[in-house]
Amino acid sequence: MADESDLASLLRMIRDQQREQLALQVQAIELQRAHFALAQSQIERVERINDRAEAIQARASATSKVAPWVIAPALVFAIVALLWSSYAGMVSA
Repeated sequence: MADESDLASLLRMIRDQQREQLALQVQAIELQRAHFALAQSQIERVERINDRAEAIQARASATSKVAPWVIAPALVFAIVALLWSSYAGMVSA
């Protein structure tokens, strides 16, 4: 009888430890799910930031293509005006 009660006690101990391990595994899985959800939200945020950065770069690229067409004529006009005023000053003197 002692052997049977020791065996039953041992089996109950094994069962209890398995239950504890299962509870710990459930907690670990819940923690992993929370970490995964956090990582997923961070990835989505990074994607939104990258999309915004790409849009800003596209606008900057468009501006850099237009700027020379605006600045170059203004510089030419300024140089011609300086030369004209310099030439007019030499002629009247």
